[in-house]
Amino acid sequence: MRVPPRVSLALPVYNEEETLPELLRRTTAVLDALPGGPHEIVLVDDGSRDRTLEMLEEAARRDHRIVVVALSRNFGHQAAISAALDHVTGDVTVVMDADLQDPPEVVPQFLEKYHEGYDVVYAKRANRKEARWLRMSYHMFYRLLSRMSKLHLPLDAGDFALLSRRVVDQLRDLPERHRYLRGLRAWVGYQQIGITVNRAERYGGTSKYSLTKLMGLAFDGIFSFSTVPLRAATVVGAFAVGLSALFAIYQVFAKFFLSQQPRGFTATLLVVTFLSGVNLFFLGVIGEYVGRVYEQVKARPVYVVGRIIRRGRGGVDAEGRAGVEREPIARSPND
Repeated sequence: MRVPPRVSLALPVYNEEETLPELLRRTTAVLDALPGGPHEIVLVDDGSRDRTLEMLEEAARRDHRIVVVALSRNFGHQAAISAALDHVTGDVTVVMDADLQDPPEVVPQFLEKYHEGYDVVYAKRANRKEARWLRMSYHMFYRLLSRMSKLHLPLDAGDFALLSRRVVDQLRDLPERHRYLRGLRAWVGYQQIGITVNRAERYGGTSKYSLTKLMGLAFDGIFSFSTVPLRAATVVGAFAVGLSALFAIYQVFAKFFLSQQPRGFTATLLVVTFLSGVNLFFLGVIGEYVGRVYEQVKARPVYVVGRIIRRGRGGVDAEGRAGVEREPIARSPND
């Protein structure tokens, strides 16, 4: 008889006061229906500026399964997920976003695949509700990254996934400063499978991923899992040198055998301008790689925790309310 695993839900949260009551209602209902336990919900507040943290504190007072990790400031979505993974204690961990586009009711389906022997069960997003241009951008990005990377990266798969304990432990040990967790999840290996999940609309509020942040995440994925941009610089440079050599040979031939003087000031200007632009572009590509190396060697922590909030084991405080633990801490995921 198999023993039901202890399940941890890991959620990054940022300015989600509109969504939070429904999120807690649905996630706790899912945990209530699961066998085994004790299960838990680890919510990482990524420096929210609204009432999100206050609401999380109240939820932690009411429910001992809720653990709140409050970061000292906003460190970003991927850093917040990393913080959640560092604080989960379950046998399996389900990573999901707090906007309810990832339906928590899918967790039992993840567990079915886990019991079949899979260490990673990820959601393949279907029927996305975003704007058409954004859906097309996602579609193209996933396929471009898959073609550029030597690693098999599943298409249309976001962060919503179940991870076994050993996968979580491996992700904790990875030292990357610029983290693209859905790629790191694939890099770890083990048995992985995807299930199709309909992508719901955001329950409330607005998306916290601006176009700039989306591009930053895309760059992290490309520069973390592919050296194709660097090799492209070599290919373009070799092509330009080849064309220049052919043009030089033609000019020598034209001068001595066709009695033609070299002409074409406009063409020369266009070629110089074009090649200068190509040089600057690939200097920028190289700069992206160098910048990531620079950030990595500084070895700063991915995030800093301000405090951890959970229902205290001591029962109630002096005023008769459920106790809340607050632990000042600053640490790296590798500590």
